[in-house]
Amino acid sequence: MYQRNIAQHTRTALSDTPVILLNGARQTGKSTLAKEIADELAGDYVTLDDATVLSGAVTDPAGFLRGLGNMTVIDEVQKAPGLFPAIKKQVDADRRPGRYLLTGSANVLLLPKISESLAGRMEIITLWPLSQGELRGRTESFVDALFAPELPRMARAAPQDHDVMSLLATGGYPEAVARTDETRRHDWFASYISAILQRDVRDLANIEGLTDMPRLLALLAARSSGLLNASELSRSSTIPQTTLKRYLSLLQMTFLMEPLPAWSANLSKRLIKAPKVHLIDTGLATHLTGHSPQHLPHDTTLLGHLLESFVVMELRKQLTWSTVRAKIFHFRTLAGKEVDIVLEDARGRLVGIEVKSAASVTKKDFSGLEILAEETGKKFVRGMVLYTGDTAVAFGDKLTALPVSALWRMTSA
Repeated sequence: MYQRNIAQHTRTALSDTPVILLNGARQTGKSTLAKEIADELAGDYVTLDDATVLSGAVTDPAGFLRGLGNMTVIDEVQKAPGLFPAIKKQVDADRRPGRYLLTGSANVLLLPKISESLAGRMEIITLWPLSQGELRGRTESFVDALFAPELPRMARAAPQDHDVMSLLATGGYPEAVARTDETRRHDWFASYISAILQRDVRDLANIEGLTDMPRLLALLAARSSGLLNASELSRSSTIPQTTLKRYLSLLQMTFLMEPLPAWSANLSKRLIKAPKVHLIDTGLATHLTGHSPQHLPHDTTLLGHLLESFVVMELRKQLTWSTVRAKIFHFRTLAGKEVDIVLEDARGRLVGIEVKSAASVTKKDFSGLEILAEETGKKFVRGMVLYTGDTAVAFGDKLTALPVSALWRMTSA
């Protein structure tokens, strides 16, 4: 069993907040972590995947809650939305911290009635698929290191750190990681997508045309790291735009896709505002495109796009436990100059990151970062190019090239 880096933050949140929601995709380990914490706190555990338990929660939410202990884990809570107002009523009467640890496979931030009902009473923590550090038994602090005055040294590289193709194709779902056989991993991804579309999507919305969703997912995977263009996607998929937008919302709600918003800070109207497409796991995306670790090097464009998605998701994972509270964006001008990733902390400080699927870097690869630095002045902390080489190389003031593996090999100073 993997040690999850968000676990301690979850325990701390339970010590001062009445309700914690552990949110994330199915099969990322939410139930395992929740049960572990419940055992530590001598709490109860119930799951709404059990038809009888679900029936009780739906029929009489208040009565269902009265039958639970002082600290209870309620698994897959999105299946009974009526529990949220009932929990609100209980918490308003008794504000003791750590009363409920909820888990959900639907993004409640996209379900306004649910998220609003517990505003100020509930902390939401997202559990993504396993990070590269978690796979190695390490707590990464790359995000904290980026905002430090000086970049610290990196730990020594391990052989698997250089096998980028395998890292992309495997992804971070615990069950997929456990399957070393490529065919068996392919079968797991196929079953996973089918289960979500047949169960979770139907639970969230009664929609026709579920056969269109796998095709849409494959199209999105092929467009990894590209701008989300609804008109073009509608034409390519032959799905009407109104239906397409609903499907995209459902894919985001079930944590299959997580668009990367554009950064602007109102500096200029000359910036692209469209988000970028990113599925939450490159193993899933690689499966959907029909590629394998052996085939990826032959499609250099897709390889570059998947590597960018990989870096985006590794950073998203680290942002759930990093000391620096930052938000993640991309940057692109109408003239086509771009920075793949921009991190902005609570003080407005910025770090820019370019991702390159090549073993060498030139000064030209920093052109987008230099424009971002010019636009933002003193807010710009540093810019870097992450590449598939082995060496950290300085390219002038505040500009550095680093191996992709720095994401999990570098620790904060």
